[in-house]
Amino acid sequence: MTAEARGGGRGRAARGRTLGALLAIGALLLSGCASMPGSGNVHQVDSPQRAEGESRVRVFGVSPQKGEGPQQIVRGFLEATTSDEPRFSTARQYLTKDTAKRWDPFASTAVVTGGPSTGAARQDPGDEGGYTVRVEGSRVALVNGRHAYDTDSGTYAKDFHLTKVANEGWRIDRLPSGLVLGEADFERIYRSVDVYYYAELGPGSGSVSGGNNVLVADPVYLRGRINPVTETVRTLLGGPTAWLDPVVNSAFPEGARLAAGDRRVSLDDGGTLQVRLNDVVAEAGRSRCVRMAAQLLYSVQSQASAKVNQVKLAGPGDGTLCELSREDAESYAPGRLSGRATQQYFVDSQQRVASVPIDSAESEVVQGPLGSGQVEFGSVGVSRDERYGAAVSRDGRGLYVSALSGAGSLGGPVLLSAAGREENRLTAPSWDGLGDLWVADRNPQDPRLMRLRGGRETPEEIDVPGLGKDERIEALRISSDGVRIAMRIREADGRSSLQLGRVERAGTEKDPEVTVAALRPVAPQLEDVVAMSWAGDSQLVVVGRESQSVQQLQYVGTDGSTANQPTLPGINDVTNVAASENEGKPLLAESEYGMVRLPPDANWRTLPDPGTAPVYPG
Repeated sequence: MTAEARGGGRGRAARGRTLGALLAIGALLLSGCASMPGSGNVHQVDSPQRAEGESRVRVFGVSPQKGEGPQQIVRGFLEATTSDEPRFSTARQYLTKDTAKRWDPFASTAVVTGGPSTGAARQDPGDEGGYTVRVEGSRVALVNGRHAYDTDSGTYAKDFHLTKVANEGWRIDRLPSGLVLGEADFERIYRSVDVYYYAELGPGSGSVSGGNNVLVADPVYLRGRINPVTETVRTLLGGPTAWLDPVVNSAFPEGARLAAGDRRVSLDDGGTLQVRLNDVVAEAGRSRCVRMAAQLLYSVQSQASAKVNQVKLAGPGDGTLCELSREDAESYAPGRLSGRATQQYFVDSQQRVASVPIDSAESEVVQGPLGSGQVEFGSVGVSRDERYGAAVSRDGRGLYVSALSGAGSLGGPVLLSAAGREENRLTAPSWDGLGDLWVADRNPQDPRLMRLRGGRETPEEIDVPGLGKDERIEALRISSDGVRIAMRIREADGRSSLQLGRVERAGTEKDPEVTVAALRPVAPQLEDVVAMSWAGDSQLVVVGRESQSVQQLQYVGTDGSTANQPTLPGINDVTNVAASENEGKPLLAESEYGMVRLPPDANWRTLPDPGTAPVYPG
């Protein structure tokens, strides 16, 4: 319930909603009493986040009442739009019949702080018998018609016009399309879901096996209680969001939709997802059909509480186009280029590259030249296959690349910074899943983003057109799929923000063209970002602080959203953080306590080695 629901005519709506909730609770209790144990010990039940939404109490709208004035009608309408009704049938009762047919609640969703507020009803000059009520709020985000979340902050101010209808009373006859919800209602109603498309790697696709079948997560927000599987499938078929679209593609042909009459898709008791599509897919060959099935399997699995074991795709007739089991889909698994990290890496107290097993606290220096002590290092990056390392010298001037094991000399630096001050030289390096190495030079006279193909070739400068004249990259982490890069950007005023860039690849194998385009803020609520790391297919962990607040460690989505994200136990003065794209592995951080690790379902634990600059492979 929004904050404004507690006043005036909202008391009636609140009582109605409470009654609807109590009825739903009663139904749940009655349906479950047959299996309720009568004795025995009490145990905590751990439920996954996806399943949490399945047990929530349903909320129903309350119809308009006789004698309500224009302001009460608008308030009742806003309250009714927070219900769990699939087509907003109760909310439409607040509209005139013609307006109810035209109103599109799915056009967009504005998210406002606290909740929308309503002003007094006013009668405009020349508007005999009609009233206008302005709805206002402080907008913190906008979800568009393609379900994409945008951290579009500003003022929400829209007019709702009402007219009097015979035998009914006041009804809304003009209003904006879409919804306006408070943050609490938005988080209750909507759920972040990852739908998957294939990365457009251009000439880089040949550097890895199955380079055309690398799945990339595209996060969208869907109503969590309204046919979530069906809506996930429909959203996937509709294509990627505008930001990701230039760097991904879909195996589904343009115009592919659910077959006529198939309004609902669901998993059967055996975990099989059966999807019938229209005749647009009739000419697709089996290999393309299997790629479609892989997209469906992982997209539906991203939000389904039950395990998807198989996908069956059919055309509008009865014949099956293809089948894909979960085992056969493993070669398409999202994050397959992120590797299977067995170690966490850091720079030890003697400035050598060292590692520590994920399930142990006993660290050791790497066996290759990076652990020999020939050069003192300040930061490190490790390839996804854990065969190679790249380390920046302690003074930030030189970048060295070497195998992590084996004898031999380290050799000279593969890249040098000409900056005079240490803090203006090279950032910590990062590897994508294609085997390419990325690093930025912070030299104020010549700030550059550099890429070394295969980690060995001559460094090439990558264009970042979204960077301002007085901005530069302070830190970076490239995703395993190679089409997204998270960058900590130093603004002109000296503060740091977190931006996500889209890695666009074109050209040929001999003459590739790579650009980091369409920078967008990922953690706009944080005034100053200190550190960040990838922490899943569409999630990062960020260290920063809000205005006039203390430092905090939190997860954010790659779309900038924080709704439905898990919370993290607090820790002070974090300067570095490391996470894995393979979710479930422990966080590693550098703080005032030294290096600390956060295992799943536990608290921070200090590691014995007083190291710095912790990283996972990547």
